[in-house]
Amino acid sequence: TYYSIMKNNESNAPPVRTAVEIFIKLALLVLLIAWCFQILYPFSSVILWGIILALALAPLYNTINARLKDSPKWTATIIIVIGLLILILPSWWLIDSAIQGARELNTQLEAGTLTIPPPEEKVKDWPLIGDKTFNLWQQASVNIDDFTTKYSDQILNFGKSFVSSILDIATTILQFALAIIIAGILLATKGTEDISKKILRRLVGERGDSIAKLATDTVGNVTKGVLGVAVIQSILVGIGFLLAGVPYAGLWAVLVFMLAVLQLPPTLLVIPIIVYLFSIMGTVPAVLWSIYLFLASISDNVLKPILLGKGAPVPMLVIFLGVVGGFMLSGFIGLFTG
Repeated sequence: TYYSIMKNNESNAPPVRTAVEIFIKLALLVLLIAWCFQILYPFSSVILWGIILALALAPLYNTINARLKDSPKWTATIIIVIGLLILILPSWWLIDSAIQGARELNTQLEAGTLTIPPPEEKVKDWPLIGDKTFNLWQQASVNIDDFTTKYSDQILNFGKSFVSSILDIATTILQFALAIIIAGILLATKGTEDISKKILRRLVGERGDSIAKLATDTVGNVTKGVLGVAVIQSILVGIGFLLAGVPYAGLWAVLVFMLAVLQLPPTLLVIPIIVYLFSIMGTVPAVLWSIYLFLASISDNVLKPILLGKGAPVPMLVIFLGVVGGFMLSGFIGLFTG
């Protein structure tokens, strides 16, 4: 009876009053949605990463799950543990080595025991930077205290940048770790794929299933084009470092991998190594190794177009525009969302 009375009252209400009530309800609903969005926004990038990793790891998940005779929880646990080990162990080694090296350098500076070997005369023959490098190197080797005092501002700025970079790397590692866990949960949860298909069916009708597969295949290709290229590039450069006798070749190879994943040019690391090779080798071997390392560091320009478009159902031009435009708009995550 109450419902009938209220229904009659609403039907007899003036149009303006009804419109105002609808407006107030919609405004409150919009505010509630905006509030929820603000609460969840800090987790948006991690959730996006989890979805992307779930799409990329789906073939591996299906293979392992089939071998375990349909055990989604165990399969997801295996993928999460392996992913975390692959992420955390090299990252911990990298960060710990960098911190220990900085501590040792600071200890030697404070104790006055830091010594720098003098440069060889052939350093002057380096193109463009030879004379300046030789002079700075010579000053540091003669009196490190005067050198650090003279260039204290530059050293301080470098130290701040170094600490900031370490913090950024640590934050990124934590986000990736959370994304790996989210990806495992999504893979183990039955019905996740069906939900996405239902949403797309609502949006585009019967083509929802085909568009869901299209998105999955395209993101998978982009993942191979980014992570796959980073792995190949780091292996090529790492082999060069190892055979050329560069100290800590494995550590530099990990750094190359991280630069490639972050879409930064590995030449940022390779060029200083090339300069180092010229200081310890003869001209001919140094030039040969420099050519190889430089070509390996820019090999992504050839590998990316091949892997990005391999077997892709979307035209290569569309993928390229999406990847590049997405990266310019949203950074690294834009490679996939674009």
